Amino acid sequence: MLVKLIRNVLGYTIAGVDLVTRPRKLKRSPEAQQAVDQATQKLALYQFFGCPFCIKTRRAIHRLNLNIEYRDASGDPKLRQELESQGGKIQVPCLRIEQDNGDVTWMYESGAIIEHLEQHYATA
Repeated sequence: MLVKLIRNVLGYTIAGVDLVTRPRKLKRSPEAQQAVDQATQKLALYQFFGCPFCIKTRRAIHRLNLNIEYRDASGDPKLRQELESQGGKIQVPCLRIEQDNGDVTWMYESGAIIEHLEQHYATA
């Protein structure tokens, strides 16, 4: 119980610092931003608010100016179950990528997620 309290306090402290020190968003033309927004409609980030790796991933999403849905798997049992049953494990951050043909890929690890997003959207 004490460990959970300490983890939550530290997580929310890191999240607060993140809000104050966020990087600038990538600037795009309105047309380019609209194309990126449309391309990211089928992406969802399963995350825990106070998780340092989730914060790192959210900072990259903010910096890249991406409109990705955040799904808080710590506060919603349905989302947590969905993450486990469809993604294969309860681990965050996890990026759910739905392809145009309906196939779904579940990408774990903040570094891999950030690398994927930078490859696909940093120059878009």
